[in-house]
Amino acid sequence: MTHAHSETSSRWVPTLTEIVFVSLLAWLFLAGSGPVALLGDGDTGWHIRTGEYILEQRSFPTQDLFSFSRAGQQWFAWEWLSDVALALAHRWGGLVGVVLLAGTLIAATSAVLFRYMLWQGSNLLVAVLLMLAASSASTIHWLARPHLFSYLLLAVSVWILEADRRRPSRRVYLLAGVGILWTNLHGGFGALLATLGIYLAGSLIETLWTPRQERSWEAAKRYGLLLGLTLTGTLVNPYTYHLHQHILQYLRSDFILNHVQEFQSPSFRGEGMRHFQILLFTGLVAVPALVRRRNLCGALLLVFWANAALLSARHVLLYVVVAAPLVAREATLLWEQAAQAGGGWLTTLRDVAQDYSGGRMASSRRALGWLAPLAVIVVGLVLFRGQHRERLRAEFPGLRFPVAACKASEDQFPGRRIFTSDQWGDYLIYRYYPRLKVFIDGRSDFYGPELGREYLQVMNSHHEWAQIFDRHGFDLALLPTTWPLATTIKTHPNWKVTYDDGRALLVERVRPDAAPRVAQGPVAAGDRS
Repeated sequence: MTHAHSETSSRWVPTLTEIVFVSLLAWLFLAGSGPVALLGDGDTGWHIRTGEYILEQRSFPTQDLFSFSRAGQQWFAWEWLSDVALALAHRWGGLVGVVLLAGTLIAATSAVLFRYMLWQGSNLLVAVLLMLAASSASTIHWLARPHLFSYLLLAVSVWILEADRRRPSRRVYLLAGVGILWTNLHGGFGALLATLGIYLAGSLIETLWTPRQERSWEAAKRYGLLLGLTLTGTLVNPYTYHLHQHILQYLRSDFILNHVQEFQSPSFRGEGMRHFQILLFTGLVAVPALVRRRNLCGALLLVFWANAALLSARHVLLYVVVAAPLVAREATLLWEQAAQAGGGWLTTLRDVAQDYSGGRMASSRRALGWLAPLAVIVVGLVLFRGQHRERLRAEFPGLRFPVAACKASEDQFPGRRIFTSDQWGDYLIYRYYPRLKVFIDGRSDFYGPELGREYLQVMNSHHEWAQIFDRHGFDLALLPTTWPLATTIKTHPNWKVTYDDGRALLVERVRPDAAPRVAQGPVAAGDRS
């Protein structure tokens, strides 16, 4: 009776995984930079509106919804399922619902990584440190966008593959279903195909490395079949193989690779990127040890994703998901060797960590129980009740978007042809769609190099900027004051400043047959004429 009562009571004791989830969720919203940090990218706006379109029309868009520059052109809503999830969250709770969904995905990924590291036998203290380092390195892409699903699904997929290597099971074929889900959530599903290809290549090399009489091709056959099934499953999407053609064309575009910031190599500045550096160096240092133990899959994973992360900042998240567990395991083995060599204090710390994790991480326990959903509910309530407080308010940040300019000049935008930045175009879509169409926004895969070059020429006040404006019929321009064009256009006789708050400049075309409109917002000193 006493034993049964004790076992029942233990079910109410939070696991370490739950504590990690709750701690990160609380820090993200209540102690960190708050909800506004997750809304630092304007793409969130058009993702929400796309999801709303799908819910309302009960169909997938095949033509552009948001621009006048490419109206009616073929467009792929290739992250439609994420768009629907964001739209449902927005319907439920506005931007609070959106950031709560994003925060839950981030916290869940860190919890999965932590649980995975303990599952593979990593020391508790090492697992905590590596989980924190991975989380910090990932903060550069902690944004309410569909890529967060890729972050979580890659962590789950690698764990499933490693569990299969330890004890082969048909459960590994669940990854074919994960591939279908992933394809409809985010274009990063190629990461799963690449990872499966690495496990296939690693298994082949490991088999060839084995003496001929001991070789078994079972693992290579299984991963080859799994790769084929998963690749076939990725065709289950609204656009079938046309989606794959579109993504390949997008990723081969020199213009995109050279001008879209997230495709550029990462800048090693900031605390988060220092943690990425640590994971990068320790991961590459671990490669020879993995090769010596004939863990070619682990070694190839580290080399492949390290190279991808160095070429493109968007792959940093994927690298840290793969690297953190491998580095944690290698660090644990080094710790064990040092403890056996006579490191008394290391032995004591190891034993304490093992005792604590063993008491909280029994294999029969669920990773997430009652505490995680309760934490999501509590954080959601705090955010809803705290919207009057700037610290807890879920809104697009005024330091990054023309929030004040839109409030001051609300009646000027709908129905007009306006030139603005791609990020601000995203914000205008969120704020005004369908009453306003934009020239360009964050869908860099859609607009192509020709419009992209015109956009860059205008932004940098190229000598043909006025001709480009005439060609597209712009009658408003909403510009960041840091742009060269913002200085040039103030003195142009065909344009008049109607709003200037030091961050955003709104100018209106002065037509020969119409008097200039009355200013709808404040004009900074020195800009009046």
